[in-house]
Amino acid sequence: MHIYRAAVIGCSRMGAFIDNEVVGAPGHVPPYSHTAVFAACDRTDLIACSDLRPEVMAEVGTQYNIPKEKQYTDYKELIDKEQPDIVSVATQPEHRAEIVIYAVEHGAKAIYAEKAMAASMAEADAMVEVCERNGVFFNLGTQRRWHPGFTKMKEIIDSGELGTPKTIIFNGSTLFNGASHYYDNLLFLNSDRRAVWVQANLTEGNWSIEGERLTEDPIGHGIIHFENDVTAYAVTPGREIEWEVNCEKGSLTALPDGVYRMREEGPPGYRERPTIVDGGFLDYEPASPNLRLVEDLVHSLDTGEPPRGGVRVAHAGTELIFATIESHLRGGARVELPLKGRPIRLLRDRAPRQPRYSPQA
Repeated sequence: MHIYRAAVIGCSRMGAFIDNEVVGAPGHVPPYSHTAVFAACDRTDLIACSDLRPEVMAEVGTQYNIPKEKQYTDYKELIDKEQPDIVSVATQPEHRAEIVIYAVEHGAKAIYAEKAMAASMAEADAMVEVCERNGVFFNLGTQRRWHPGFTKMKEIIDSGELGTPKTIIFNGSTLFNGASHYYDNLLFLNSDRRAVWVQANLTEGNWSIEGERLTEDPIGHGIIHFENDVTAYAVTPGREIEWEVNCEKGSLTALPDGVYRMREEGPPGYRERPTIVDGGFLDYEPASPNLRLVEDLVHSLDTGEPPRGGVRVAHAGTELIFATIESHLRGGARVELPLKGRPIRLLRDRAPRQPRYSPQA
């Protein structure tokens, strides 16, 4: 059994310490952070890490047995010296593309990139090109794609038990931090069908667009229409994320506490109109979706088969983010895809967050 050598670049919250923030969260199954997942996976060996802050890496080294000589402030030095099989990029999106491109061009065989994929569409395009040219497997950290509850929802959709899906309703969110998750899950539930247009708006906030620079991560809401005539609605109720997939003969719902329900076709109602009735809870075996994400990459490395995600799927979700922005800039007009908009790039002026080293901190 081959053990793949893994390295994490970006050792802050998602890179190494988010597990300490989500202890006891409803439906949460550890491990969660990139380092915790690689440490837990029996097919990966966490060999090195990189961050600009030596004190943060020192804590990662203590918790995950990474010696000081394997802690690098220069990610290029890590990649060149250690030659990891899997490179995990858990930085902010502003820095993601350059690191992924360097890793792919210098020997990485697989990439686990935190969401959002990139800070601009040009960078997302470049990541697709370099991964495909070098035959490198890629999964984005949009973990609902590997969540067993959503996997069960998709199995029911694909079975045709409820008929053809018609609409998908979910909560709008900040585009890069939240909607990067939700747009990918939308694609997953709709079998990664191609979106053909977006019509959306951004809510008011502390963001602005200065030339080509987006200064902060705005909240978006609106409509996305797909080639198979499924229409998705991102709404902004200001609460935890919920999902509802409406099909011809029923619906599927995912609630924020990890509960998944089905409603199915019932007896004819008033004036013989169709009805749907409670179909009960969906049964699934809880598991860490982030661990399943890495196991998916390992399977691809073992077999050469594409992963459940992939760089093209990540690109499609990123395009929905920038199409949402472009629609807003056009006054909420419908934006046809593929996107041919302005070269907007997210570029925030912020210091890195201090990670929480323990659940009690």
